[in-house]
Amino acid sequence: MFLCFASTKLEIMQQAIEFILEVEKLKTVTRKVKPLGLERYENSAEHSWQLCLFAYSLESYAAEPVNMNHVIRMLLVHDIGEIDTGDTMAFVEGGWVERKRDELAAVRRIFGILPADKAAELESLWQEFEAGETAEARFANAIDRAMPALLNLNNNGQSWKENGISYDRVVKRIRGQIEEGCPALWQYMEPRLAEAKERGFFGA
Repeated sequence: MFLCFASTKLEIMQQAIEFILEVEKLKTVTRKVKPLGLERYENSAEHSWQLCLFAYSLESYAAEPVNMNHVIRMLLVHDIGEIDTGDTMAFVEGGWVERKRDELAAVRRIFGILPADKAAELESLWQEFEAGETAEARFANAIDRAMPALLNLNNNGQSWKENGISYDRVVKRIRGQIEEGCPALWQYMEPRLAEAKERGFFGA
């Protein structure tokens, strides 16, 4: 019986290692914005890490009280599907139903490396983030929408210029989710976006 128990624990350990080596691939998923002061583009793994610290730092500004542990767990997994699908810029119009269908298939494949209970837990976190219906999900989505804009505000609009993204398009895409999940953050960003427009940080 002891050997059977030890074998089961070893199998679970192996699944965890296979999972973590699979999500290593998130480091290879290139996004459209560059880290401040660097010429390379950021990857989705460092984006997720940065969001976790950002959310932790702004917990007191969430629109409603949130369970920060839950928020961080959501942010850690929200982009896992990009391992298979690649990153899609938030300002792309059309095709989102198909993209989210493909991402769901991807997260089910990747989370499925783990034991069924862990896989179900992680998929539930991913689904909650996508639905954006809980206080934690709304706050997490606000943080996710804000971070790339904050990078652009501090690097002269690099990805907005490179991809022809207008001021109106940025505001239309990010305002609702940031206001809903972290209104004080939108109050901070709104005048800075207007100033960035005056300084020519946006594309046509």
